[in-house]
Amino acid sequence: MSYIGSLDQGTSSTRFMIFDKAGRVVGQHQLEHRQILPKAGWVEHDAFEIWQRAQEVITGALKQADLLGSDLVGIGITNQRETIVIWDKKTGHPLSNAIVWQDTRTGEFLSGLTPTQCKTITFKTGLAIAPYFSGSKINWLIKNVPGVQKAITDGRALVGTIDSWLLWNLSGGVRDGVHATDVTNASRTLLMNLETLSWDEELLKIFQVPIEILPKIRSSSEIYAKTDPAGPFGTAIPIAGILGDQQAAMVGQVCFDRGESKTTYGTGNFALLNTGTKIVRSKNGLLTTVCFKFGDQPAYFALEGSVAVTGSAIQWLRDQLQIISSAAEIEALAETVSDNGGIYFVPAFSGLFAPYWRNDARGVIVGLTRAATKAHLARAALEAICYQTREVLDAMSVDSGVKLTEMRVDGGITANNLCMQMQADVMQIEITRPMIAETTALGAAYAAGLAVKFWSDTKELKEQWQQSRRWNPSSASELATTGFITWKKAIERTLNWID
Repeated sequence: MSYIGSLDQGTSSTRFMIFDKAGRVVGQHQLEHRQILPKAGWVEHDAFEIWQRAQEVITGALKQADLLGSDLVGIGITNQRETIVIWDKKTGHPLSNAIVWQDTRTGEFLSGLTPTQCKTITFKTGLAIAPYFSGSKINWLIKNVPGVQKAITDGRALVGTIDSWLLWNLSGGVRDGVHATDVTNASRTLLMNLETLSWDEELLKIFQVPIEILPKIRSSSEIYAKTDPAGPFGTAIPIAGILGDQQAAMVGQVCFDRGESKTTYGTGNFALLNTGTKIVRSKNGLLTTVCFKFGDQPAYFALEGSVAVTGSAIQWLRDQLQIISSAAEIEALAETVSDNGGIYFVPAFSGLFAPYWRNDARGVIVGLTRAATKAHLARAALEAICYQTREVLDAMSVDSGVKLTEMRVDGGITANNLCMQMQADVMQIEITRPMIAETTALGAAYAAGLAVKFWSDTKELKEQWQQSRRWNPSSASELATTGFITWKKAIERTLNWID
């Protein structure tokens, strides 16, 4: 039998998953990497550590599945989007730590843009003016990291999102590494024009980024290169799919048609709605982004709502407050109380994303009384995930004119049955989880598999989707009424905190 592999590089960990033709997992391995926090609002990763972890999880998954690299007909890559790496193509070494999508250090630069520049950026890219995206991060690296400017002058510097860094290393690195990215990742940089699907001269000028250091933009499903036989696979395998993580989840949830949507619960929450080949520009704080582009076929677009802190709020309770020792414990703790005890937790640790886009917001816990316990806070944290998701989906319905009747969900938090029931109650719609909850890796595998003809077409992939669990809303729940109204009051308390 032949198999397809998927390298899934996320914000907190990297994993490699191996799938068979039926889309079943036959092997996987996952490792975390460090979160580097040099200053308030700064979030960095060691790009070299990420490359090391990638090699380790590839080797580990092959060993677990008792397979050789030659048993794979291709691999796909999916990645945390917006996170930026700059490296020296002569040495293969990163010129600095990667700046992560959560990082807010470029707020001052963005606040200095003129209204005309802001309007140009938003129209051409479909994105908001926020530190979240890659363009201002590249600008910061060029201006502030010693040696970067000289490396650019010497023709040694390459920059890209994590997919580009992994593709370059997997395909040979300093010898003959391929420097490319796909349209979904490029659409998150503030540098690509949605209408032309190419780097835009005017945007490059605004962010002062030279085009020669950027990767070539290609489709999401094609053979970009072959793996270096000296690398972790031990042979040359087609690298045939690249998708940003949220777009990969759309593909993994087989949302190929206009009007289909999914919400991924990870470090942050990301809801996407397929708008087909039409670019729909949001009037309600959402983003317009590329959904996918398969080979020579037209690009499909999506509306996206991004919530910065959901799963990472649970990590915060575990690591900083230490009220739980593992993320899985939060469900049992929250179930020990029947409600939130009047506590509302808005985890705006790095500002608010959609639909507010407020960099001045910071996290709050409101409604505290002497009766409050850690169980109430745990429950409030789960409710925060659900309320933030509802706000994004409400905006999506208004923009698209489509009323959602069901939501497909995936990601780690979907294993939390209490949270998913709360989500159904908050939104008053059915919530459906697929058999394979980690659809991000599956989507990258699908993109690669289509390119190497492992799967014939998207129709074959749609036939593989299976439901694992469904949650129906309770009409008696007050989460959708009183709870949501009070949540909106709590949001107001977060605003204007940073001058």
